[in-house]
Amino acid sequence: MRSVGIMGGTFDPVHMGHLACAEMARDACGIDEVLFIVAGNPNFKQGMQMAPASERFAMVQAAIAGNDAFAASDAEVRREGVTYTADTLLELKDADPTAELSFIMGTDALLTLHAWKDADVIARLARIICVSRPGYALGDRERARLARAGFDVTIIEAPLLDISSSEVRQRVAEGRSIRYLVPDAVRAHIQDRRLYRREEA
Repeated sequence: MRSVGIMGGTFDPVHMGHLACAEMARDACGIDEVLFIVAGNPNFKQGMQMAPASERFAMVQAAIAGNDAFAASDAEVRREGVTYTADTLLELKDADPTAELSFIMGTDALLTLHAWKDADVIARLARIICVSRPGYALGDRERARLARAGFDVTIIEAPLLDISSSEVRQRVAEGRSIRYLVPDAVRAHIQDRRLYRREEA
């Protein structure tokens, strides 16, 4: 049985923290492949300005090049309307019914998982791998709530680079360096495409 880890997100832009999280989950849980799924029109980002999905997908492709255990998917980018994790998991299961699916996330996202659309579908189709993130903790109440909702959660205690996409965007807008915060190929893409720069007067 093939084990597939799923890293979903807007990746606006993808950064070293995303890659480290995926690799730690892959190594700790014996995952064969980590699939980075770039969000197209995510429910939780409605009304927020983002780089075009095609640019975000291109940056993910550039970031994971050379890692045979990583792959990128534009399934949500191609899907019309608002995109939901449950729908993506159903598509992946339909494509490969024997695959063992794991959804990789940070503690901040895990704390809201029970309230996601069709949370019961997510719980049925995938185990949850939570990679600990600085500043967040999972208490007994939260663990019990997730268990009641049917989620199979594995917690990975791992040191992570405390980097956020919003920080990267802010630094670009201010003309500051993002070297070592994102892969060199992503940094080059941002520069070449003039992403995240403030509008010139």
